[in-house]
Amino acid sequence: MPPPNADLATTWAYLEEGVDHIMTKLQTGVSYSKYMSLYTVSYNYCTSSKMHGAGDQAGGMGHRTGANLMGSDLYNNLIRYFVNHLKALRQHSDALQDEALLRYYAQEWDRYTTGANYINRLFTYLNRHWVKRERDEGRKGVYPVYTLALVQWKSNFFLHVQSKDSKLAGAILRLIERQRNGETIDQGLVKKVVDSFVSLGLDESDINKVSYEVYREHLETPFLDATEKYYQQESKAFLSENSVADYLKKAEERLREEEDRVERYMNTNTRKALIQKCEHVLIREHAELMWESFQGLLDYDKDEDLQRMYALLSRIPEGLEPLRKRFEDHVKRAGLAAVAKLVGEGGAAAEVDPKAYVDALLDVHQKNSETVTRSFRGEAGFVASLDKACREFVNRNAATGTSTTKSPELLAKHADALLRKNNKMAEEEDLEGALNKVMILFKYIDDKDVFQSFYTTKLSKRLIHGVSASDEAEASMISKLKEACGFEYTNKLQRMFTDMSLSKDLTDNFKERMQQNHDDMDITFSIMVLGTNFWPLNPPAHDFIIPQDILPTYNRFSQYYQQKHSGRKLTWLWNYSKNELRTNYLNQKYILMTSSWQMAVLLQYNNNDTLSLDELSTATAISKDILKQVLAAPVKAKILINDEADQYDLNPNFKSKKIRINLNMPIKAEQKAESTDVLKTVDEDRKYVIQATIVRIMKARKTMKNQALIQEVIQQISQRFTPKIPDIKKAIDHLLEKEYIERVEGTRDTFAYVA
Repeated sequence: MPPPNADLATTWAYLEEGVDHIMTKLQTGVSYSKYMSLYTVSYNYCTSSKMHGAGDQAGGMGHRTGANLMGSDLYNNLIRYFVNHLKALRQHSDALQDEALLRYYAQEWDRYTTGANYINRLFTYLNRHWVKRERDEGRKGVYPVYTLALVQWKSNFFLHVQSKDSKLAGAILRLIERQRNGETIDQGLVKKVVDSFVSLGLDESDINKVSYEVYREHLETPFLDATEKYYQQESKAFLSENSVADYLKKAEERLREEEDRVERYMNTNTRKALIQKCEHVLIREHAELMWESFQGLLDYDKDEDLQRMYALLSRIPEGLEPLRKRFEDHVKRAGLAAVAKLVGEGGAAAEVDPKAYVDALLDVHQKNSETVTRSFRGEAGFVASLDKACREFVNRNAATGTSTTKSPELLAKHADALLRKNNKMAEEEDLEGALNKVMILFKYIDDKDVFQSFYTTKLSKRLIHGVSASDEAEASMISKLKEACGFEYTNKLQRMFTDMSLSKDLTDNFKERMQQNHDDMDITFSIMVLGTNFWPLNPPAHDFIIPQDILPTYNRFSQYYQQKHSGRKLTWLWNYSKNELRTNYLNQKYILMTSSWQMAVLLQYNNNDTLSLDELSTATAISKDILKQVLAAPVKAKILINDEADQYDLNPNFKSKKIRINLNMPIKAEQKAESTDVLKTVDEDRKYVIQATIVRIMKARKTMKNQALIQEVIQQISQRFTPKIPDIKKAIDHLLEKEYIERVEGTRDTFAYVA
C-alpha cells in the first residue's frame, strides 16, 4: 500500500489494479482489508494536497487548488480505465447477433453495474468533495463515479452496438415478434436489457431524476412502430379469412397480451402509448366493419359477441355512438313489428285487446332492456337509446294510427282490468309486479293527462260498483303514479277514496236516524255522495220519474242531507245507481240485479201484466231508443216476453238455475260516450293547464318574448302532455283578452305580466 504522500503514478497503479479486480473478477471476492486499503489510498491521495504547499502548483491554473488537481487527476484516470475496459467488450460484441448478443449484453451489464457500484463507494471522498464542488460551480460533464460509469457505458458501448442498424433494440423487437407468433422466449432476459435502456437515461439538470430519453428514442418508438405494422398485417389477414365475431375474440386476446407484456418486461410508462396504438390498429381501423355487423349480432341474440363488441368499441372515442343509433332503430323496428303483428290487417281501426297490446309492448321492452344490462353493462347512452325507441313505438304504432290518445287509453284499460275483482292475472301472478310493468310503459307515454283521465274514469266505476281487487292494490298504484308525476297528478284519485269512506259513514248515520224515526223502511239502502270536482261522472242526459216504491227513501235522505249540509246541492246519478229486486209472483223467489232504469221498468209490472213501449216510456220518462236497450236484458233472460213489436209481457212461467240474476249490462251508447267524454275533458283541462302555466311563467319573469315564452311552456308541460303550438298561441290571445298579460309598447312580440 503506497504511503499517504505517494505521487499520482504510484497511487493510481495501486488503485487501478484494485479497480480492475472489482470490475472483472468480483466473483473471486475481495477481502475486507484489501477493500479498506483501496478506500484509504483514494482518501489519502485526495487529502494529501493539504500537506504539499499548494502555491507552486497554482501557476497557470488560476484559482484551482492542489486538492482540486488531485481530484481531477483521479477522475481522469477513472475515465481512461472505463474507456479501455469497454473497448474490449465492444470488440467481443461485434460478432454477436440477436439472442446471443442480448445474453452477452445482459451478463456484462450485470457485471459492470455491480462493479461500478463498489467503485462508487471506494471513491466516496472524491464524490463528496471534488465532484460536488465541480458540479456546484456549474461544470458540465462531471458526475459521481457510478453515474460516470453509466455515461461511459452509454457512449463507449451502448451507442456503438446500437449504431449498427439498432442491433440491440432490433434483437429485442425480434424476440417480441417471436413471442407474438406464439413462441416462448426468455422474458427475464428481455426485461434486464429493457431496464438498462431506462438506467442509461440521464437528466443533466438533476442526475438523481429518472430520465426516459434513451428508452424512448432507442426502444419505445421503434417498438410502437413495429407493433403497429405487426397488427395491421395480422388483422387484415385474419379478417380476410374469418368472421367479425371471431375477430372480436382475437382483438380482445391481443389487447390482453399487450397489457400483460407491459407488466412483464416493458417499462410501465409505455402502457398508455402502446394500448392507444393497439386500439387504433385493432379497433378504430376496423370500426366500420364492426358497426356494420352489429345488426346481425342483435338479430341472432349473440350476447357474448355483443359484450365483446361493446367492450372493444367503448375504448375508442365515438366508438359507441353508431351502435347506440343502430340499437335505437332496432328496438323501434321490433316494437312497431310486434304491434303490427297484433293488429293484423285491420290497422288502427281494428279493436285491440288492451292486455295483448300491453304485453306486446312490454315483451319488446324487456328483451331489449336485458340486452342493455347484459351486453352493454347498463351504459347510460344505450339506456337513453332504449328509452327513445320505446317512447317512439309506444306512442305511435299500427294500433294508434295518427291518434296520440290511443296508447294511454289502452294502458289505462289494462290497468283497470288488473285492478278488478275476479281478475285471473291477479290470481295467477303477482299483481304488484303487473302494476310495476304498467308503470314501465307509463313512463314512455307522451300524453300522461289522457292516461290520468281514463284511469280516473275507470277507477270511479270500480269504486262505485265495488269491484276493486283490493284497497292495497289501488293505493299501491296511486302511490306509483304519485312518485312518477307528483302530488297534483293523483290528488283527485286520493279524494275519491276519501269520498268513499265518508259515504260509508253517512249511510250508517242515515240508517241509524231512520231506525229511530221511521219503522216502515223495508228497503236496504246505501248511498255514495261524491264531490263533483273529483269524480268524472255525468248526470243522466234525460228525465227520470222516480218510482213510488223508492220515493219515501229518496225524500228522507234529501231532507237529512240538507239539514246536515245546508247549501250543498245533490245531483242524483240514476245512470250509475244499481238495485236488487225480489220476485214475489213465482213459486221460486229470485233476486234480479238491475240498473235504476230496469228497476223503474220492472216495478211497472206490479200493477200490469202487459205494457207497450209507449206506456213504459210515459211511466218512466226514459226515451224509447234507450228504453229498448234497457229492455233487451230482461227479454233475453225471459223475464219479459216480447212476442209482438213494442209489446212487453211479464213471463208468469219464468225459470232459472241461478237464484241471483244479473240484468245490469252497460248500455252501448254510454260506453261509446265514455271515450268521447274523456277526450273532451282532456281537451278542456289542457286549455286551463296551458293558461295557468303561461300566467305562472309571466308572473315570475315579468316580461318575455313570444318565442321564449312558447319554449318555456312546452318545457314545463311536456311531463304531462306535448302541447301544440297553436293551442299555446290561442291561450296567449285569450290571456291578452282577459288582461292577465299585455303587449309591451313599441314591440311586436314581447309580453308583460299585468299585476
